[in-house]
Amino acid sequence: MSLFSDPQASLGFPAPLAEKYRPRSIDAFIGLEKQRKVLSAFARRPVSCAWLFIGPSGVGKSTMALALADELQADLHKIPSQKCTVQAIAAQLALLSKLDSTDPAPQTIWIFTANDCERLEKRFLSRCRVLEFSSYGMRGELASFLAQVWRSETGTDGAIDFERVAKNSTNNVRDALQTLEVELLAS
Repeated sequence: MSLFSDPQASLGFPAPLAEKYRPRSIDAFIGLEKQRKVLSAFARRPVSCAWLFIGPSGVGKSTMALALADELQADLHKIPSQKCTVQAIAAQLALLSKLDSTDPAPQTIWIFTANDCERLEKRFLSRCRVLEFSSYGMRGELASFLAQVWRSETGTDGAIDFERVAKNSTNNVRDALQTLEVELLAS
């Protein structure tokens, strides 16, 4: 029997860096000052509402939603993007009455994430608090974070150009950490 076909077998792989260094609280994020400020204030005084986090991949939209749920000590029900079909979520328009005052879900905070909102209905968007996520201006913070991760993993400063890794990843934190993993394997 192959080791890979046995679901009970453990290969002992460490957690990927993107998971190991995932922020667990709102204040642990790098960059995203406005988003941290807005969501920290919201976490202090939450209300039932819908949020739409928009931005490119790897900037922390889903992770921020998880951190907010943790801070609110809320139950989280996540629908993976592969399962977000019209049939699976009963279409955007069917959610409208749940998102506004006609038939609200009590003590519920909806958080939707998307890379863009071009195909979303205007009526749906009008019922969401839109918070844009961007990696603009965070290259320096990302480079410092990568250097910190490198030191934590190796105990050395390393000869890696962390600024270049951040730039080549277009400030996508997940991609930068994956690049760093490759560099760690090569060291």
